[in-house]
Amino acid sequence: MKNYVLVTGGAGYIGSHTCVALAAAGYTPLILDNLCNSSAKVLDRLATISGAAPRLIEGDVRDRALLDRVFAQEPVQAVIHFAGLKAVGDSVVDPLLYYDNNVNGSLVLAAAMRAAGVRTLIFSSSATVYGEPDESPIPESAPTRPANPYGRSKLMVEECLGDLYRSEPGWRIALLRYFNPVGAHESGLIGEHPQGKPNNLMPFVSQVAVGTRPELVVHGGDYPTPDGTGVRDYVHVMDLAEGHVAALRHALAQPQALLTVNLGTGRGCSVLEVVQAFERASGRPVPRTIGPRRPGDVPAYWGDPAAAAEVLGWQARRTLDQMCADSWRWQSGNPEGY
Repeated sequence: MKNYVLVTGGAGYIGSHTCVALAAAGYTPLILDNLCNSSAKVLDRLATISGAAPRLIEGDVRDRALLDRVFAQEPVQAVIHFAGLKAVGDSVVDPLLYYDNNVNGSLVLAAAMRAAGVRTLIFSSSATVYGEPDESPIPESAPTRPANPYGRSKLMVEECLGDLYRSEPGWRIALLRYFNPVGAHESGLIGEHPQGKPNNLMPFVSQVAVGTRPELVVHGGDYPTPDGTGVRDYVHVMDLAEGHVAALRHALAQPQALLTVNLGTGRGCSVLEVVQAFERASGRPVPRTIGPRRPGDVPAYWGDPAAAAEVLGWQARRTLDQMCADSWRWQSGNPEGY
């Protein structure tokens, strides 16, 4: 029997890279995705990288009848849950959409898993659950006080899953709080290409460098940071993907478990540091202007990854220069995306 792992949101940026890591580790990913911010064309690229394309089930994680059919028909042993909206600014504008998609979607999924007897879940959470931290690096024990609806939606799901774990024996749940995913697979075949205007830094920088956008607007140049721009913990997407596989392997080895870990590098980089690294990698200038801060953003944070190293045997291996080089390889080879 194949080791099926249902990957919700598996056609998306982090999900597709995790499918590569799963296949390399001997698992068989099965993708559930509504394609609202992804493309089915990624499947051909995954086939080239991994030797076989994961099967795509097109649908929404909030569709309980669909989930019931999937669990009844497929030998799924675990779920990695990425399906969710992720733009901080958009969550401030339309919080109900975020609570419906992120929170309600996770609850529908968990209920379907319980009914099917599938009790291993790796949840894609976020470091935004910490809000503005008292200090960095941030340990998992730090207070959780998210500053925007996106972060609150992630924390709500964490709390719901914690209650579920405590209510029933046999659940194996990992809550992965990760920082800013960037980069692309080293082949240049898959990478980040958000539909519409990017909300994250790296794809915007990439699109400016390749010439599809005229300039980068840096959101805030007056933060209390060394160069005035926001500082974040940027982590290569393949490091993140491998972190999810490490969490899955750890969870499957336990009779029951509730694990909360940060996935990050343990180092903060400013927006301008990233831009300068990208200019080095691409050999092209990235024109930029300083704009106003975005609502809900915090000045600086980066994580303490010690628990992931100790418990999962995982640590981020790829450097900022490698993140930028891989992003440029993807963007320059695929200026219009998939």
